[in-house]
Amino acid sequence: MFISEAYAQAAAPAAGGFDNLQQFLPLILIFVVFYFLLLRPQQKKMKAHRELVSQLRRGDRVLTQGGIIGQINKVMNDAEVSVEIAEGVRVRMMRSAISEVLAKTEPVAGAKDEPAKDGDAEPATATKIEPNSGGSLLGRLFGKK
Repeated sequence: MFISEAYAQAAAPAAGGFDNLQQFLPLILIFVVFYFLLLRPQQKKMKAHRELVSQLRRGDRVLTQGGIIGQINKVMNDAEVSVEIAEGVRVRMMRSAISEVLAKTEPVAGAKDEPAKDGDAEPATATKIEPNSGGSLLGRLFGKK
């Protein structure tokens, strides 16, 4: 009827050292897998997008994150560009909202690459537009060229 001696109190104390490492080893392995499968590819993708956005210039055909295709009309500053999405329809947008460059223009020799200030003339670019080597838009979406 009375409670006898508790078995948990009679058990030997837990050993330290290697057993503690074994307890945390699955967590460490999960973090390593998480880093190589999720974090590292995302960092590479962000770096590539940052480079793409920094190399935008007047005349480039771009695809926005909203799915609108247009041509860069003017580079306002480090954060903004003016994109012509239809005849006479220009939209000011953030550079970070551009997801892909569909066609790049070739710079003319001696043209300055810095952003234009208010009242300044735009940098000279060649009118020849080279298509991106990715094929059609639907082909790029579904992995075909």
